[in-house]
Amino acid sequence: MATNVNKVLLSQPRGFCAGVEMAIKALGWMVRVFEAPVYCYHEIVHNQLVVERFKKLGVVFVDDINEVPFGYPLMLSAHGSAPEVVKQAQEKGGVVINAVCPLVTKVHHEVKVRAKNGYKIIYVGHKGHDEALGTVAVAPESIELVERVEEVSNIEKTSQPIALLSQTTLAQREWSEILDEANKQFGTVWTAGKSDLCFATTNRQGALEQVAIRSDAVIVIGSPNSSNTLALEKLAKESGCKNVYRIDGPDELPLDLEGIVGVTAGASAPQELIDGVIEKLNPLDGIEVVDVTIEDEYFPPPRELRDLVKILSGLLSLGIGKHIDSSKILGQDRNLNASEVIQTLA
Repeated sequence: MATNVNKVLLSQPRGFCAGVEMAIKALGWMVRVFEAPVYCYHEIVHNQLVVERFKKLGVVFVDDINEVPFGYPLMLSAHGSAPEVVKQAQEKGGVVINAVCPLVTKVHHEVKVRAKNGYKIIYVGHKGHDEALGTVAVAPESIELVERVEEVSNIEKTSQPIALLSQTTLAQREWSEILDEANKQFGTVWTAGKSDLCFATTNRQGALEQVAIRSDAVIVIGSPNSSNTLALEKLAKESGCKNVYRIDGPDELPLDLEGIVGVTAGASAPQELIDGVIEKLNPLDGIEVVDVTIEDEYFPPPRELRDLVKILSGLLSLGIGKHIDSSKILGQDRNLNASEVIQTLA
């Protein structure tokens, strides 16, 4: 344990967002309902502990739908899937649960509408990220992906109207810089009335800004393939903190930390990792929660899962001769915590 840490500034909000909560709980339902193996297209969320925990329960993560045997249950990840992937999955003949985050679905819808209306779409995202791949595939002939502000000037001028859309997990500064440059290059561009940036990502960044300016070091908990985690790491550095560490969990925590240490976690990081880091930091003067806002958003289980629970409840009702109310079963989901589900499944 660290011995020279005076205080921990704990960023709030932190950790699991509503979309991650929904996806993890949905996959938790599947491993309870179906015998292994259960298949999942791409990592359910970008977190090493979560993925490994599900692998031990018989979940097989694949990057190609062709790897899924015919008739086996399949989940599509929270990051969103290309239309042809969804079609391929449905043709496999098994139960398919699409755990795409509703905020990603919103961006997919915007792409469809803008493309249909003749717009050239500039999509701000990270090349190779699951969410970006799925979104670009919605209308590949109409969309061009940019990752850095300097790439905007390379986009060919056109008489088409321009729409600017975004990966949900970007840093606010990444989006703002590219928006400003796009407006300079093309005149006023169309953007969604409600920001494409995930509210949870924005909230975590806002809280971290307050923490970073007061900290001698900042710990960002999350896996290296998590876009919103990397955005938090970048923001902590841009806020002036000289010692910023992105770690997967307590085992990677530097032991020479001292003074005031800020702690936050990406939207895919479970609470047990946060608890483990704080325990190892062992602050002499305790923990101060830096609370910027309260998140109470809730995303219900995917529609396909709700339909499945209704069918199973009906079959069970017939079998035992007593009515089983599926709405009561599904109603319990709101009170379930995904971090607790992960620990229970272990």
